Amino acid sequence: MAVVSVKDLLETHPFPGFTGRFVHGNSMTVAYWNIEAGRRVPEHSHHHEMMINCMSGTFEVTIDGESSILEAGDIVLVPSHAVHSAHAITDCHVIDVFSPVREDYKNLAILTT
Repeated sequence: MAVVSVKDLLETHPFPGFTGRFVHGNSMTVAYWNIEAGRRVPEHSHHHEMMINCMSGTFEVTIDGESSILEAGDIVLVPSHAVHSAHAITDCHVIDVFSPVREDYKNLAILTT
């Protein structure tokens, strides 16, 4: 069994105002995000099912035109192919879980099984 601390994962800055750390399993990707207040994730969709976990801060998520405000402890499921976007109202810590694996994020990871 491999145990890894999030703090030991490679810290990346794939987008302005976003700091990410990534772990990939055989069928999922977990992304640990720190997002600066005011930053936005533009409207998009992908074939991955995604679960957004707001760990701290206030994070607005819009899925298929319906907006919700997430705060610490809130979770929302983004279905496969759903059009979605997001906005960090405050500084946020968010954990995204994707299935299947986000192949496009694999080059950002230090841990891949």
